[in-house]
Amino acid sequence: MKKSLSILALSVLPTIALAAGNHGGGHGMPSHGMPGHDMSTMSNAPSPIGQPGDPAKVTRTIELTMDDTMRFTPSDIKVNAGETVRFFIKNTGKISHEMVIGSLADLKAHAAEMQKMPGMKHSEPNMITLAPGKIGGLVWQFDQAGTVDFACLIPGHMEAGMVGKVKVD
Repeated sequence: MKKSLSILALSVLPTIALAAGNHGGGHGMPSHGMPGHDMSTMSNAPSPIGQPGDPAKVTRTIELTMDDTMRFTPSDIKVNAGETVRFFIKNTGKISHEMVIGSLADLKAHAAEMQKMPGMKHSEPNMITLAPGKIGGLVWQFDQAGTVDFACLIPGHMEAGMVGKVKVD
């Protein structure tokens, strides 16, 4: 009987492992169309939203807070093209918030996905989720001039106005 159970357990393990998923985002889902969300397709080519930055090349730190009024402070940030910025982020609220860097279209699409799967967790370089009272950091290089958006994609937060912009000169 023990041998039968061992063989059964060994034959089920690969199925359990496959069911757990293999996505770097920690939620077992395929890429969501967010630049930087599917790490296997990332490249060093310039992107309108930029790319993960090298912490050794940070040129300045920008402090940012997130709170339960569904706002980022500051919500309008200016940087120079090519600049690598460390965002030092504080969640001063009593609920979780996140900062996700992307194009407005990608942020809206991902927010709609989050509405369908509100428990979704992230661990991509363009995103950080912080529990109430927690602090964290995000390092990002802004490759080219233009406007880069950021938002909290926890269901209802973006819709309530939890958005911001980085103007890249």
